[in-house]
Amino acid sequence: MSQTESNSPSAMASTTSAPYIVEDYGRNLQLLSDGTVIRFEDYNTLPPPVLPPALSVVQWKDVVYDSGLGLKLRVYKPPAAVAGEKLPVLVYFHGGGYVIGSFEMDSFHACCLRLAYELTAVVLSADYRLAPEHRLPAAHDDAATVMSWVRDQAVATGDAGDPWLAESADFSRVFVSGDSAGAGIVHHVALHLGSGQLVVDPACVAGCALLFPCFDGVERTRSKALPGPYLTLPYSHQGWRLALPQGATRDHPLANPFGPESPALDAVALPPLLVVVAQLDLLRDRDVDYATRLKAMGKQVELVEFEGQHHGFFAVEPFGDAGNELVRVVKRFVYTTAVDAAASNHSC
Repeated sequence: MSQTESNSPSAMASTTSAPYIVEDYGRNLQLLSDGTVIRFEDYNTLPPPVLPPALSVVQWKDVVYDSGLGLKLRVYKPPAAVAGEKLPVLVYFHGGGYVIGSFEMDSFHACCLRLAYELTAVVLSADYRLAPEHRLPAAHDDAATVMSWVRDQAVATGDAGDPWLAESADFSRVFVSGDSAGAGIVHHVALHLGSGQLVVDPACVAGCALLFPCFDGVERTRSKALPGPYLTLPYSHQGWRLALPQGATRDHPLANPFGPESPALDAVALPPLLVVVAQLDLLRDRDVDYATRLKAMGKQVELVEFEGQHHGFFAVEPFGDAGNELVRVVKRFVYTTAVDAAASNHSC
């Protein structure tokens, strides 16, 4: 169990009474009235996956991408099919509702090992600051720092860059992906790239893969009636209360890409998108609406729905049948998009 302090208004309240619990987020954490956050170390309820022996050929290590905040990412490097071959780069942001999670979790580690091995890609799995200690947009700010770090690696010479990336990474084929909250981060990366707020040149983001993105809104959709083994409606709504700026509703632009105050996307030059949704996910309708609206604007969007699956199924069962198909879908998107970009002389 760990405690952290917050500079929220409640943290400056009178100290004449003992702090009390204002948000009890189950086995994950408790937020107290004075801003203290108590985190529980045994919050992860996912069974540890059994790693196939074939994945042992993937090398991995942790590196710091923001020394000021002590933030790290995990680099996964598979063996190249041909000696000296440069591999596409997949930047990955884990899920957890912006409140929990880490690249170190067994399930996310297994997912990224598998993606590196089966895509034959360098995977960069990044941690970011979590709410409620660091409410949104902290996670999005950290994602921008990750992408700037990738840009810096693309131009690094000599000993200035990471040797694994210098040896194996093809920065002309960078893809950004994530699941759940991580997919929400991916949307904002794509938005900032397309609007010019984030520049990664000479690296090129060729596409973005959003896996069951964590979008929401005040208006209730039909899929919100769906029960979920890991994501329920009360749990989702409480997570947003912990993650969003204090006083914000679920129509905030950081939660709802098409909320009343969200930026218009019509003129934004988004990279090609893959949107994966789960049929039994309570967020399913929001995710489908996201892809449908972007398609209507003329954006390049591929929507893939997994029947009979719940939110976060890839992290729950990285080596299940649905996980097998998801990896095939992501691999096809990565290599098809890269080939299409090359054929059309697309330039970032």
